[in-house]
Amino acid sequence: MEVTAEAARRFLVARHSLAPARSLAGGIDAVRWFFAQFGSLQFDPIAVAGRSHDLALHARVADYDPAWCDNLYERREIFEAVNKGLSLVATSEYPWFRAPSSRSQSRVLDDYPEVAEQVLERIRAAGPLSSGDFERRRGALTDWFGAPANVVRAVLEAYASTGVLGLARRNGSRRYYDLLDRLLPPAVLGREIPLAEQLRHKLHSRYRSHGLLGVSAGGDVFNLLGPAKPTADWPGHPGRTALRVELIESGALVAVEVEGVRGNRYVLANEVPLLSSPPEPPPSVAFLSPFDSLIWDRKLLSSLFGFDYVWDLFHQAAKRRFGWYVLPILFRDRFVGRFEPRIDRDGERVEVLGLWWEDDFSPRRDNGFVEAMRDALDAYLRFAGMGSFDWPAHLASERRLFSSRRR
Repeated sequence: MEVTAEAARRFLVARHSLAPARSLAGGIDAVRWFFAQFGSLQFDPIAVAGRSHDLALHARVADYDPAWCDNLYERREIFEAVNKGLSLVATSEYPWFRAPSSRSQSRVLDDYPEVAEQVLERIRAAGPLSSGDFERRRGALTDWFGAPANVVRAVLEAYASTGVLGLARRNGSRRYYDLLDRLLPPAVLGREIPLAEQLRHKLHSRYRSHGLLGVSAGGDVFNLLGPAKPTADWPGHPGRTALRVELIESGALVAVEVEGVRGNRYVLANEVPLLSSPPEPPPSVAFLSPFDSLIWDRKLLSSLFGFDYVWDLFHQAAKRRFGWYVLPILFRDRFVGRFEPRIDRDGERVEVLGLWWEDDFSPRRDNGFVEAMRDALDAYLRFAGMGSFDWPAHLASERRLFSSRRR
């Protein structure tokens, strides 16, 4: 199948429920629909501008309230799993995500059997606990920065990865673990799925989340999905290439050539009609999370949308082109700029730290943008639960342009 670049852009915006933004009605049921449709949602606890999964849902669900997702989490309708990074997944899909995300995790339990036994016994007796409820233990483990790691934390994460424990709740960035059989229904826990089927489902979930990924399936695949071809180091693993071929031969995926984009892309078979005839997007603005699945493929953003997005959070301040936690601005089917808000809960306001436009975009000249931007800013204030924006002096003209008559 061959499609134009314009059709591919319109298709992605429409299938991501962003044409228009914030159009999914139904409250918490719209959030349930999102998980049924997209399969998983990347999670990150940083809440400077709102938690990542909340930002993604806010962009799509009308009047989204972060309490809705928290409610589904507390009721065990969704759970945390490793997919494209840490993700929220519908509980009904747990059997396909129960395999260890990393073989190194099980070695932690073997290397520290005494700590592992003590941790498990305490949780079995006391219920949900965090690493802070235990005396810190040190060993040969180190964290990402090379500093000595807390063995208790590593054991808790290993138990969660190997399906013994699960996350009962979060308090900010602190995670509380409990026995998995106290968290999920027996019917879900009792369902055994062969490894190859699990891996095929996880690979399919990547295309399901994005809609038009290439061979890489969005990156971050090796630890979760293994090598491209079978190797002795991964016994029983068919390899990602074989899994993708199975999805194509079964009719689940269809190969697509997109104008101006290198290599084949793959679309869900049931979305081919939408790709063949995508609707023209209305004037609508969405602020997208850096972890939004539409943002996953940076090369596609550049070749298809002409938008070069680098998340400056990972760079030192002196090397950042823009801000620290910057949200891409989507208008119709174009990425037109970047927005850096910070929610100041003590001051009951949203600080606008930065606003940058693409070189070929002028807010005043693009028909429908100003009103769409005002609507998006109003919706963001409601999402943040704040009363007003605090604009810096150098953005005085933008403050006047986008100030809503309703405020």
